[in-house]
Amino acid sequence: MILTTNLNLFDQFLVPKLLGMSLLIPAMLLTTALIYNPQDRWLSNPLTTLQAWLIAKTTKQIMTPVNKTGHKWSLMLISLLTMLILNNLLGLLPYTFTPTTQLSMNMALALPLWLATVLIGLRNKPASSLAHLLPEGTPTPLIPILILIETISLLIRPIALAVRLTANLTAGHLLMHLISTAALNLVTTSTLLAGLTLTLLALLMLLEIAVAMIQAYVFTLLLSLYLQENV
Repeated sequence: MILTTNLNLFDQFLVPKLLGMSLLIPAMLLTTALIYNPQDRWLSNPLTTLQAWLIAKTTKQIMTPVNKTGHKWSLMLISLLTMLILNNLLGLLPYTFTPTTQLSMNMALALPLWLATVLIGLRNKPASSLAHLLPEGTPTPLIPILILIETISLLIRPIALAVRLTANLTAGHLLMHLISTAALNLVTTSTLLAGLTLTLLALLMLLEIAVAMIQAYVFTLLLSLYLQENV
């Protein structure tokens, strides 16, 4: 009985398949349909104005710590942020799948982008990039240990990015599933407790919406900081 409950609890994170083919990529591409794409017009409507204002403000906020050399990454970073927000919010809808709860997908996003920032630093200023591995004024006996520690901390950055995003979204979805199940079971026994549980679920839903946007922003902001270190 316990095994069956655990399996049902984690079934929501299984990648859906159709005719034996994974639907992970179609689920990601589906979110692009949610982005409003205005036609060529002289006058803009309030929706396009709000969308352009949000993109401009977010881009400015993300690219503030990056110097002008790294501003060419602004389009990629804002596109990544938009994709992550839409994918995170997609999983809050009923009977939907959240692609960003898959660690493999998040690693596929974090690893190439992190590696690109490292390679840019090694190409443009190799001495400065390698100098980050050894703080200035380090005593000679501690040099090998500090180099090893700094190298490990550098290599775990993409893992930390992917795990942070996956863990926060997975924990929220599990908590919402448990509370909704409890509310459904309490309907037949105590209407008052069921109502309180549903209120808690509504508040948790608002919290998860905020978490979905914040985690996408943190993922993108950390990438911009890694970029700043290497440009």
